[in-house]
Amino acid sequence: MSRMPASVYDNKPDRFLEKLHGSEIELLHSNLLCVGFELGTWRCKGFAFHLAEWLPDYALPEEELSVNHANSLTKIRQAAVRVYTSPKYQRRGETGEIALHAICRDFFGTIPISPRVFYKSASNDVVKAFDMVHARLPERDPIEIWLGESKLYIDGTSAMADAISSIRGHIQAGFLTNEKLLLGPQIPRTTPRYEEVSAIFKASTSLDELLKSAVFAVGILCESASAKKAKERDAEYLAGAKAELEFLGEVLVKSGLTNKIRIVFVYIPLASKQDLVKYFDDRLKGLQ
Repeated sequence: MSRMPASVYDNKPDRFLEKLHGSEIELLHSNLLCVGFELGTWRCKGFAFHLAEWLPDYALPEEELSVNHANSLTKIRQAAVRVYTSPKYQRRGETGEIALHAICRDFFGTIPISPRVFYKSASNDVVKAFDMVHARLPERDPIEIWLGESKLYIDGTSAMADAISSIRGHIQAGFLTNEKLLLGPQIPRTTPRYEEVSAIFKASTSLDELLKSAVFAVGILCESASAKKAKERDAEYLAGAKAELEFLGEVLVKSGLTNKIRIVFVYIPLASKQDLVKYFDDRLKGLQ
């Protein structure tokens, strides 16, 4: 079988998160990913550093990702500035968006086809759009358009409720029509199977074709009772985190969305949302 040409997207940071559990229930593919522990402490700073490693992949288009020793710092600074420069980092969701981007790239083999930062008219704008637009492009199988919804909250139930509300708004005809018109011209011509991908976003193509190829990736990062009290990835922590995953998955199933669209649900338990966004903001501002 012939292999597709090498791409800059073949290069990825070393894997940091560990997949502890995956399940299929009621048409829902659920995944538990763990940040881990080190010397009895949740690896918050390490996770923030890992997310910073993904900044160029998240914020720069393919043609800007050719990095060498002469331009590496400039490229990283460009990526950091494009994410945001606002001092009000506590209410921003980019930390969660970058996490979902990294997970889909690393664990599911997707590639970006429209960086979300390009929706913004300025680096501090908050845009009501998909948090992620990727494609999964196997050589022979049908293409998949991965549309992301990421929620970074203290409370998991509130996070999932907001995610469900957002997805319901996203799959309305008016929103999808506007997204098609916005996204289509942004798809790089170097994208593998470009003609097939771009055809889905043409104005003349039925929205049914987009929904047929779509996979909605729902990422929930929220504070976890299990992560707060754990000092290592032991059996007690795993049992508690799996119970949290199953609870949130059941909320998603009961919404009825899994009967309408394909969903991949990813849960990352946090010991402290505040610490994570603080450490990530420190990293981001240091790179700017």
